[in-house]
Amino acid sequence: MPKRVVFAFAAVMNLLLLDQIVKEAAIRSLKNGLPVEVLPGLFNLAYVENRGAAWGMFQGNVWPLAAFAAIAFAVLLWKRRSFFPKGWRGVTAELLLYAGILGNLVDRVARGCVIDMFDFHWGVHHFPCFNVADAYITVAAGLLVLSSLLEKKENVRNDTA
Repeated sequence: MPKRVVFAFAAVMNLLLLDQIVKEAAIRSLKNGLPVEVLPGLFNLAYVENRGAAWGMFQGNVWPLAAFAAIAFAVLLWKRRSFFPKGWRGVTAELLLYAGILGNLVDRVARGCVIDMFDFHWGVHHFPCFNVADAYITVAAGLLVLSSLLEKKENVRNDTA
């Protein structure tokens, strides 16, 4: 087995482990209590059981969402070369996306919900509570957008040369 495959697998498993450790800490520390104010007026640690998808959409559809995540993961693995650009941004996005999908999939299958704990707010306005796996997915998406923009800029530069 190539070293890069072993490294990628180990990286994803370590990212997944970190996600699950943080979720377990949230369950043990926050489940039966009030949110913990970390940065007054901006950030709390809270315990939220999300039985839907992002921003609480599709509540109560745990198993269809789990099936969708499993299929998405399989398709990404199968078509990885066409989804992820070459270079460090593409590799990082790929590993983060796998870990994020698996982190929330593990929750849905093992717990029947996704555990969220990061609660950002400004006054009465709250950003939807999220977790480490969600952060992985968001950073991966950002890296893919950045790679796409840089590729377009490079193509424009090559076309004008």
